[in-house]
Amino acid sequence: MGSILLVIHLMTAIFLVALILMQRSGGGALNGLGGGSGANSFLSARGTGNLLTRLTAILATVLFITSIALSIYYKGMNRGAVSVVDSVPATQNVPQVPTVPLEQ
Repeated sequence: MGSILLVIHLMTAIFLVALILMQRSGGGALNGLGGGSGANSFLSARGTGNLLTRLTAILATVLFITSIALSIYYKGMNRGAVSVVDSVPATQNVPQVPTVPLEQ
């Protein structure tokens, strides 16, 4: 179950990044690269922008849901685990400095 959730989570994250990069920039910073508001923009249609916006919102929701589901799933699996802080000894052992005999 955990591996299926993890694969869905990773694929959602990859698709979400791709969708965000495909969207048209709001500013004019990418005008020369085809991402700005020029007439020859790659994604200049308004319908395409609305579709990408909806898909981004849906994928972001799926990403949050899988994040919460993974955290609940792995929390339930680690009930008997010992914390690293609990396994550290409370007292600190300081090594003794070796004494060198004085020559007479």
